[in-house]
Amino acid sequence: MVTTSSLAFAAETSTTVGAAQPSAADLKSLTDMRVGIVKAALQLTPDQEKYWPAIEDAIRARAKNRQARLERIAELQDNGSMEALGGSNPVEMMQRRADRLIQRGTDLKKLSDAWEPLYKTLSDDQKRRMAFVSFAVMRGVRNAIEQRGGPDDEDE
Repeated sequence: MVTTSSLAFAAETSTTVGAAQPSAADLKSLTDMRVGIVKAALQLTPDQEKYWPAIEDAIRARAKNRQARLERIAELQDNGSMEALGGSNPVEMMQRRADRLIQRGTDLKKLSDAWEPLYKTLSDDQKRRMAFVSFAVMRGVRNAIEQRGGPDDEDE
């Protein structure tokens, strides 16, 4: 969905094999660009503009939480902890994974709730542009996952 656009390029760049981790400033800049692209693509009317701040806040919160997960992964890799995690208690691993998925689900729910009022006001043209941006973003995320060779769930 277009709501993930604030994260798509970060997913692509941060998970590409052999690529350096983007800095916090890089990720913020990418989020800023994506927010701008989505808003520009929609060409909101003045009446629709009132819904945008909630959407932008949700996009930025989701990006911030994703960045925290990526930093945690990088920290574990830097400390050599990834191997230690592989041999740990599988129940604890499942519990940690469940907690991460709950956080991601909560972020996505907040984002979809923020989008709902605006989406109801979009014209057919705006909905088509939103669908196009969504398709492009999801394709980028899928390609990044395939390049990395990781699971469908890219964050841990």
